[in-house]
Amino acid sequence: MSTKADLKFVRSLHQKKVREAEGLFLVQGPKLVGELLASGWPVRSLYATADMAAQLRLNDAEVLPAHELDRLGTLENGNSVVAVVERPSPSSFAPLGTDELVLALDGVADPGNLGTVLRIADWFGIARVLCDRASVEVFNPKCVQASMGAVFRVAVHYVDLAGVLERERAAGATLYIASMEGRSAFDLQLRRPAILVLGSESHGVSAPVRALRGETISVPRVGAAESLNVAMAASALCMEFTRQRTTP
Repeated sequence: MSTKADLKFVRSLHQKKVREAEGLFLVQGPKLVGELLASGWPVRSLYATADMAAQLRLNDAEVLPAHELDRLGTLENGNSVVAVVERPSPSSFAPLGTDELVLALDGVADPGNLGTVLRIADWFGIARVLCDRASVEVFNPKCVQASMGAVFRVAVHYVDLAGVLERERAAGATLYIASMEGRSAFDLQLRRPAILVLGSESHGVSAPVRALRGETISVPRVGAAESLNVAMAASALCMEFTRQRTTP
C-alpha cells in the first residue's frame, strides 16, 4: 500500500522540474494506459479504481478511491487509472535513412500542438521528430494526452536544431521549411530523404534555421483564414509527402 508520501510524490510529477529530476512522467486514462501497456515501456507504479482495474485486468495496480485518483491525475475527467512511467534515456540522432521523412519543430511551446504533431507523425509512418531545446517538453501531461499513444511510438530528439539540420543537409537530406511565403507544396516534387521544419504559429521558424536557406514550402490558401497552426500545417504537408511517395 502506498503511503501519503508516495501519493504526494506522484502528484509532484505534475511539475516539469520533478519529472526531469526523477526521470518519470504520468500516463492517464484507460485509452492511454492501454497503449502504454501494449508498448512495453517500463511502468514504475500503477493506480486505478476497483472498476477500472477489473475492466483492464490490471493485476498489479494499486486500487484507490476515485477522489484520490482525481488528486493524482491532471485530467478534468478520466483519472480512473494513472501510471507512473520511466522516461527513456536520451539517444543521439542518427543520420536519415534513404527514403526517410523527419519532422522538425522550432520553438513550439504549446503541449497540445506537440502531442498532435506526434499523432500526425504516427499516422503517416514518421518515426522521428526533432525539437529545438526551447520547445515544450514531450512528457508534459497535456502533450502525452494529445499524442493519443504516439508518444510511445515516435522518438523525439531535443537538439541544437540548426546544427543538426546543417549536418543532415550536408549528408544529402533535403531541408524544407514550412512558411506562408513559400511555394505551394502541390507544385513541387518533394524529395527524400527530407526534413520538414515547422515553426510556431506566432513566430514562425527561428533566424538560425531560416539562415540555412532550405526550400520554403507552403500549404496553398484558397479562403480567407489568416494562418494554420503547426499541427494543421504538418498534417497537410505530410499528406502531400505521402501522396507523392505513393503515386506512380
